[in-house]
Amino acid sequence: MTGNIFHKKTVIIAITGASGSILASKTIDALLSKNIPTAVIASNPSKIVWRQEMDESFGEAIERWSESRNFTNYSIGDIQASIASGTYPTMGMAVVPSSMATVSAIANGISDNLARRAADVCLKERRPLVIVPRESPLNNVHLTNLAKVSSYGAMVIPADPPFYLPIKTLEESAEFTAMRILLALGVIDELPKAMQYAGKFNLFCIHHHPII
Repeated sequence: MTGNIFHKKTVIIAITGASGSILASKTIDALLSKNIPTAVIASNPSKIVWRQEMDESFGEAIERWSESRNFTNYSIGDIQASIASGTYPTMGMAVVPSSMATVSAIANGISDNLARRAADVCLKERRPLVIVPRESPLNNVHLTNLAKVSSYGAMVIPADPPFYLPIKTLEESAEFTAMRILLALGVIDELPKAMQYAGKFNLFCIHHHPII
């Protein structure tokens, strides 16, 4: 019974204007497939990027997700939304993908829209906050701001492909990142077995190519 109550808490997903819309899509899909209440905030630039990167329009995605009673969509300017208050209980939040502008705002306590305010709430309430940055190369400003949010308690999860797994497609890599996000938020206790490292490479290295 306790587990059911826990999983009724909302997870917040903020989608910003960085490349990587598929990461947000797969994360929201994964949450709703597990019947997790999911609140989505999308910035205006994120919708432009979405249109460039995805076969499914953002409006179509909203319609599809809205078929679930666990889905809520918030306007980026809705600063009176329940998730803008620390008194509203949530499991935490993921910013996926996260632009460097959003990382900078969070790192410096700028809460000028709902996504940034919700992230600030997670930090002040000591709730899980996951940042999935999308930028390359990273300059010193980016690195400093990422180090700041990490020092404040956020978890930074780059959307790196797991080269040690037999993953062949961009979609599979995005699904892996989505599962890493769910794990960091406490939605799941471990990665799916197919996404867990089996250790075969380590054994090969030990017997044939010792790691130095």
